Amino acid sequence: MQATDIMIHISDNLSTDQKYNVECQLRKVEGVIAPRFNKDHLLMIYFNLDKTSSSVLLNRVQTSGYQAQLVGL
Repeated sequence: MQATDIMIHISDNLSTDQKYNVECQLRKVEGVIAPRFNKDHLLMIYFNLDKTSSSVLLNRVQTSGYQAQLVGL
């Protein structure tokens, strides 16, 4: 398994419930190990590179209706 993490910045102001829902949606993606918000707008996702990609994860957040972009680490 090749694991890594990415950071996604979400421009929208999310409520606690919205953050929880984003994390739940990401957990449904095969290969996602641990999605979590570090700060209000910063989402860290630890995932298996053999199963998914950063573009898939970013797309999942964006198709949930949020303005989001990858942040370079």
